[in-house]
Amino acid sequence: MPRFGTVLTAMVTPFANDGTVDFDACAQLAQYLVANGSEGLVIAGTTGESATLTHDEHIAVIEAVANAVDVPIVAGTGSNDTAAAVELTQRATAVGSAGILTVTPYYNRPSQTGLLNHFRAVAEATDLPVMLYDVPHRTGRKVATETVLSLAHQVDNIVALKDAAKDPAETARVIAEAPDDFEVYSGDDPLTISFLSVGAVGVVSVASHWAGVEIGQMISAFKAGDVAEAARLNAALISSYDFCGWDEAPSPGPSKAMMRVLGQPVGQCRPPMGPDPEGLEDQAKELLSQLGRSA
Repeated sequence: MPRFGTVLTAMVTPFANDGTVDFDACAQLAQYLVANGSEGLVIAGTTGESATLTHDEHIAVIEAVANAVDVPIVAGTGSNDTAAAVELTQRATAVGSAGILTVTPYYNRPSQTGLLNHFRAVAEATDLPVMLYDVPHRTGRKVATETVLSLAHQVDNIVALKDAAKDPAETARVIAEAPDDFEVYSGDDPLTISFLSVGAVGVVSVASHWAGVEIGQMISAFKAGDVAEAARLNAALISSYDFCGWDEAPSPGPSKAMMRVLGQPVGQCRPPMGPDPEGLEDQAKELLSQLGRSA
């Protein structure tokens, strides 16, 4: 079993009608996800709308979830300000996190040397295991394979990578050249089966909000050597992957709509995300029907 689990859900952050964080709903949603296939949870990441959370809200959400469930909680503590990322990491460590997820500094596009120094500083701020998060289409900067490998070999508690760079061939090189205990997770639901084929251990998923059991079955089939069954299960999940977000309804809007349909009081997204396009919850119901389920 990977240290954080195989299926990790990048959890949405529930908001009340007045836009404040609904901490009771955070705990309720976390428990729902664990009961429906999530072996770990990533809290206050991109899907959790971390960019719109204050630091105090950020830490309080992590603490509320850590107190509500017994699975590993990986705390998103990323920032494009190294000092802010260090502060969030220190505070997340103190409230029950099992690990840290640290995203590439976004917008300011540091050099690879700058990235090395940033990630080292974050790792040095905690004794928890650290997962790097490479998502260049959001951050504007790719973490070079050589940078990932340097950190994996030189920083003891940098032990994993959430890879959303959409390049399985380069992911294969990371896995081949990293330490044996370095774990790579797919950070992009549609590519999970491709990443498994080159040695990834699991997925940090958005679709697992409603399809965690099915994603777990797909991964289990692949790891058991039944590639045909894994491919069949993956094909049945394509519509779920597609529903995670698109131009008119970017993530996490569709996931929140699905959770509302399933009875989870997650509210709406905070601006500038939203509002939902008309009919989004009806689309969620149709997707559930395709999966053989109902709201």
